[in-house]
Amino acid sequence: MPARLFLSSGDLVADRRYEFARDLQLKGDLVAAADLLEQAIERAPAFASAWFTLGEIRKQLGQREAAIAAFLAARDADPGDHHGASLRLMQLGAEAVSAMPAAYVQTLFDQYAPRFESALVGDLDYRGPALLFKAVLSVRASAKKPAFFKHAIDLGCGTGLAAGAFATNVDRFTGIDISSRMIEKARSTGLYAELEIADMLMGISSKPDASAELILAADAMIYVADLGPVLAEARRVLVAGGVIAFTTETHDGEGVIVGDGLRYAHSAACVRAAVAAAGLILAQLEDLSARNEDNIPAPGLVAVAIKP
Repeated sequence: MPARLFLSSGDLVADRRYEFARDLQLKGDLVAAADLLEQAIERAPAFASAWFTLGEIRKQLGQREAAIAAFLAARDADPGDHHGASLRLMQLGAEAVSAMPAAYVQTLFDQYAPRFESALVGDLDYRGPALLFKAVLSVRASAKKPAFFKHAIDLGCGTGLAAGAFATNVDRFTGIDISSRMIEKARSTGLYAELEIADMLMGISSKPDASAELILAADAMIYVADLGPVLAEARRVLVAGGVIAFTTETHDGEGVIVGDGLRYAHSAACVRAAVAAAGLILAQLEDLSARNEDNIPAPGLVAVAIKP
């Protein structure tokens, strides 16, 4: 993953104390790290990075209420919420699960872009695009339809891994991603006829009715709390018989939660309900892991739905 985001306090001494605190945190001396962070915050009360890191440490120490207070202060200091304090608050049960802060997602992937493929494929054994390709081929074969598509839309396209998996089966690709640096990487592949910097819902909402035969979202729905609006727009944009295929992370409970990796995990029932509510027909839903987490396959789902 990318290096930790750091937003300077504007106070050199406070920034130094933050750096020393981070070193102590990484070495496991959490109490001393928290003390240094509190000293930094005393000098710079609106120091968002210090508040956020203090929240993480309080959470590690099992101090839930103190962690919540620190994450709230981090978000107050940075209303755009570039660190993703809102996600920590959701995880702690202090706030209801809701959309990720756009600034957090954009910053995350702008930082991640330079080593995205090496980290995802090399370190996490990412296999989402291959799983989607196999699933789409299976669904099209069952329907006795060719697995070739004139126009496909790649939501959350990243560096172009999904387009690469489908390259020989798609005539023209449109890629949409919130990160300008990811878009730069995708452009360099030559796989896309069109690329657009936008979040997934905004991007798909701008497309004409019945203008695509295939929509992909590989490792992208894990950043979407409510699948409904994206799926509803996908139905509108797909031609009759068109396909949307996506991966999600999942869990054994109900609804959607924020997992340890600060990504959304949707239950199978939640995915089925969202697909049905969007007016799509669920053709396939399999328990398949798209990536590893701590060298263990992260529970996941591969879904393929069809516009009737």
